[in-house]
Amino acid sequence: MIWTTMQETRRGIEGTIEVGATEVTVVDEHAVRARVIDDLIWTAVFSPDAEVRAVAIWLIRTTAAALGAIPSSIQGLYEAMARGEVGGFTVPAMNIRGMTYDVCRAAFRAAKAKDVGALIFEIAKSEIGYTEQRPAEYSAAVLAAAVKEGFAGPVFIQGDHFQAKATSYVKDPAKEIAGLESLVLEALAAGFYNIDIDSSTLVVLERPTEEEQQRDNFEVAAAMTAFIRRHEPLGVTVSVGGEIGEVGGKNSTVEEFEVYMQGLNKALPKGMKGISKISVQTGTSHGGIPLPDGTVAKVKLDFKVLEDIGAVARSEYGLSGTVQHGASTLPDEMFHRFVEAAVAEVHLATGFQNMIYDHAAFPADLRARVCEHLKVESAKERKDGETDEQFLYKTRKKGFGPFKREMWSLPAEAMGPIMAELEGKFSFLFEQLRVAGSSEAVARHVASPIVVPERPRGL
Repeated sequence: MIWTTMQETRRGIEGTIEVGATEVTVVDEHAVRARVIDDLIWTAVFSPDAEVRAVAIWLIRTTAAALGAIPSSIQGLYEAMARGEVGGFTVPAMNIRGMTYDVCRAAFRAAKAKDVGALIFEIAKSEIGYTEQRPAEYSAAVLAAAVKEGFAGPVFIQGDHFQAKATSYVKDPAKEIAGLESLVLEALAAGFYNIDIDSSTLVVLERPTEEEQQRDNFEVAAAMTAFIRRHEPLGVTVSVGGEIGEVGGKNSTVEEFEVYMQGLNKALPKGMKGISKISVQTGTSHGGIPLPDGTVAKVKLDFKVLEDIGAVARSEYGLSGTVQHGASTLPDEMFHRFVEAAVAEVHLATGFQNMIYDHAAFPADLRARVCEHLKVESAKERKDGETDEQFLYKTRKKGFGPFKREMWSLPAEAMGPIMAELEGKFSFLFEQLRVAGSSEAVARHVASPIVVPERPRGL
C-alpha cells in the first residue's frame, strides 16, 4: 500500500509504531516486519506527496534503529585490518541500481544465513541520477530491507565515486567542489557514513612528475576529507576512501600511491584523521567491455598491483588496503584471489544488473520497452560502429529510473525466481570473499551510535 496523506500514514502505523519526540517505539514487531515496513518503503519511494515521503523515510530510519539495524561507519573494522588484528576476507561493496528493496532483502537473507556482518550497500554519484534514487530514498530501502529480513547490527551504507568531473573542475573549480560538498551533506543526513571521494579524474598524466600529475587529486581529496570531518555526526568517524587510478585508465603503481598519500597527509589539517582505503586501477572497467554480440570481453586483472600497493598502504600509512572497482563481471573463479591479495574491499554492480535483465523470468515486454526507450533517450551515447547489443549493454543501467515502479511491481512469478538467483549469487560471493562469519569481528570493532535524523515537519 502507498500512503498519500499524513492521515493515512498515522492510520497505517497505528498500534504498531509509537512516535516520540526524537525516536519511535515498536509496539508490535511482528506487524511491522510482516506488513508495515512494506507500506512504509513503498510510501517513501512512490507517494505523490513529498511531505509524506519524508515522514515515511524518517519512520523507516528510526524504526530500523529501534530494531537494531543502525547506519554505521566501517572505520573501526578497517583500522583493525590495518593493524593486522583482523583479516583474511575482502568486504563486498554492492551497488544496487534497481528494485532496491527486494534486492537488498535477498542480500540480507544471504548475509544472515552466512553470519555476514562485513558487507556494504553503496550508490555512486552518477547512479543517484540515472536510477532516480536520492541518498535518503536509497538509505531507506536498505534499512527497510534489514527490518523486513530481521537483520540486526551495523548497516554500512556508502557513497561510491563521489567524483569530481574534470572538465567542470577546469572551468570552475569552486563550483565543482561546492556541488560535491552539497552531495556529501545530503548523504551524511541520510546515514551514509562511508564515502569514497574520487578525484582521480583530475590526474593529469601529461605533467612532468608524479607529484604534479597527482596534485589536483590529493589536494581535492584532502579538502573533501576535511569537509566530511567537519560535518560528520558526533560520535561517528566516517570511513573515507581515496582513489589514485581512474577506472579504465592505466594501471596504478606504488610510486603513484606514495606520492598521493604524502601529498594528502600534508594537505590535511594537523591531527585530522585521513582516509581508510585506496582505490587503484588494475585493468578492469566499469561494467566490463561489451563485444559486438553483447558478451563481455575477458579481463586481464593485475592482482600484483593490489597486493603491492595494499602492503605499503597498511605498513606505511595505516590504511586497510586497496579497493578493486568494476569486479562484478569477472569470472567466478577469480573472486577468491582478492582475499589472497589481501584486498580490503571489492565493488560489485553490473553483474547484479545483468542477472535481473537477462533472467528468463524478467518480463519480455518490459525488457523490450526499456530497450526502445534507451534507443531514443540515450541515442547520443551511441558510438560509430556499435551494434545494438553493445549499445544496450552499456546503457540499460539507465532503464532502472524511468521504469522504477514497474520493476518494483513485478508479479511474484517473476520477482521470486529473480531474487532467488540473486540471493544465490550473494551467498556465493560471501563465501568466495570469506566474509561468512564476519559478524563477530564487526561487532568487536565497529561502534554504532544511533544518530537521530532531523524530524520532518510532517510529524
